Amino acid sequence: MADIIDNLKLKYKSGTVLTKLIFINVLVFAALKVIDVIFILFNIHSLDLITLLGVPSNLQLLTQRFWTPVAYMFVHEGFLHILFNMLWLYWFGQIFMQYFTGRTLGSLYVLGGLAGAILYVIAFNTIPYYLDMGRGWMIGASAAVMAIVMGAAFYRPELKLNLLFIGQIKIVYIAIFAFVLDFMSLGSATNPGGHVAHIGGALLGYLFAIQYKKGTDITGWMSRLIDLFAGLFKPHRKKPKMKVYHSRKETDWDYNYRKNSEQEEIDAILDKLKKSGYSGLTPEEKKKLFDASKK
Repeated sequence: MADIIDNLKLKYKSGTVLTKLIFINVLVFAALKVIDVIFILFNIHSLDLITLLGVPSNLQLLTQRFWTPVAYMFVHEGFLHILFNMLWLYWFGQIFMQYFTGRTLGSLYVLGGLAGAILYVIAFNTIPYYLDMGRGWMIGASAAVMAIVMGAAFYRPELKLNLLFIGQIKIVYIAIFAFVLDFMSLGSATNPGGHVAHIGGALLGYLFAIQYKKGTDITGWMSRLIDLFAGLFKPHRKKPKMKVYHSRKETDWDYNYRKNSEQEEIDAILDKLKKSGYSGLTPEEKKKLFDASKK
């Protein structure tokens, strides 16, 4: 069992941002299921973690649970719910990663989720049909995933996927079909909040693709914010006051830390390369990119 856990830890640390996002969603789902079983066995009914992590439509409650617009996009209640979301994320995330860095994918995931939460809260506080439904809450990665789907589809609309029983079809048609289904379901009594959120995530993904083609990356500020947040949890090593001449073997932790730091630096250079071209890189950045290509 320990070997399995160590292997999973290694795969997570060495995996891409896409891999990490899937890992986080699955681990949160599993943890909540375990906690739910414990609550049932000990008759604990006063606390519901799902609703505590979901985005509430009630504005007053939302201000108290300020973490929910981010937390909800990693929370799923049913197995089929998380299965389909992760499959969509994996399929279109792989396509997205062919043209963008993992840093951009992670930022678009978060922005798509936030867009879905914002549209959900606005709709359930302004539109009469939703006001009549009363207050509720929403969970799931669907809005974040839809941002990835639309971002990939409208950035490279000519790409095709081979679907069972259908054959080859352009990914932009798949994205449009999913969007139309959500739009037509806005008046449905089944999961109305989810469909609203999907629309929000989809519009954000479409905006990203269109603006990126014009040379503007709308995820840039989110990438910097995530980097800043992640930096708070990274161990800060103090520089030695004296030179140490003896050597020691590099540990697995040191190796993974060094490789992740190098990859983040290369991702930043690749973002700059796509935005301003090779001529926009400094000599040092060109050298680092050349050295990385030889590894």
